[in-house]
Amino acid sequence: VYAPLVEGVTSVFREGAPDYPDAGAFWACVEKYGINVMFTAPTAVRMFMKFGPEFVDKYDLSTLRQIAVAGEPLNPEAIRWAVKHLLDDGTRGFVTDNWWQTELGGPTIATPITKTAIPGAAGIALPGVVASVVDTEGNDVPRGKGGLLALRRPFPHMMRTIWNDPGRYAQYWDEIPGVYAAGDVASWDENGYITVLGRSDDVLNVAGHRIGTADVESALITHPAVAESAVIGVPDALKGEAIKAFVVLALGTVPSEEVQRSIVDHVRRELGPIATPSAVEFIVKLPKTRSGKIVRRLLKAQELGQDPGDLSTLED
Repeated sequence: VYAPLVEGVTSVFREGAPDYPDAGAFWACVEKYGINVMFTAPTAVRMFMKFGPEFVDKYDLSTLRQIAVAGEPLNPEAIRWAVKHLLDDGTRGFVTDNWWQTELGGPTIATPITKTAIPGAAGIALPGVVASVVDTEGNDVPRGKGGLLALRRPFPHMMRTIWNDPGRYAQYWDEIPGVYAAGDVASWDENGYITVLGRSDDVLNVAGHRIGTADVESALITHPAVAESAVIGVPDALKGEAIKAFVVLALGTVPSEEVQRSIVDHVRRELGPIATPSAVEFIVKLPKTRSGKIVRRLLKAQELGQDPGDLSTLED
């Protein structure tokens, strides 16, 4: 919000659901105001996929040159769809994924314009930021491996404390000795590109295998019948934890046991038996915050009959 205004950039803020009054609402806004850069949530991009390109093709998007997303991992399939249908196969611009937290004040991991973006990766640590993927002791994990996302030292635009609660702020630095624990699971490659896999408390532990919710959801979304998905872990006597998938079907798809089996088989082919959902439930809508993040803890609480906690940020 603040950075564009500080730089004198005209900002357009759109409130309301992305499908009201119809699924072309975003693109009508882009055409009307000549939007150059659009910042939105990954969930919104997946919704655009569900609506289909026919709602995009009605409008002139020639001014649009960049789509930036943040809030949760954006799967490669959604990136490719956005580049193809919203940016003329990349001839007009690009999609920028980036990672940050409210506590950090702004984008912290992203792909600078001088670098090549890797679909599915949030990018590299931006200047002034020292990011690592570490184990529970704070040691760097080998490149290509997964671990906990951590920041090695403070930087100018991150928070210095929490209002009237300095003890809570200290917990960010105490969880893993000597580093700021972001609460996310990630992996990194030899070139420093970091892929955020999801919140550490969303990681599934299936028969001793740690599986990121983003991995399973990314596989689900590549099935032609799936518009949106969310997965949770549920207790299992044999595996310790089993995977349950909640799926919003693509327009025109009729729910059936055959579709369920097809989705399960698809994930098995994509990820292998260990990451295959034990159950698939069709739902009309996923619970989300007003910023577009999927509230998996609500799905899990409902599944297990638990208290879902604070739902004040829920959009509906």
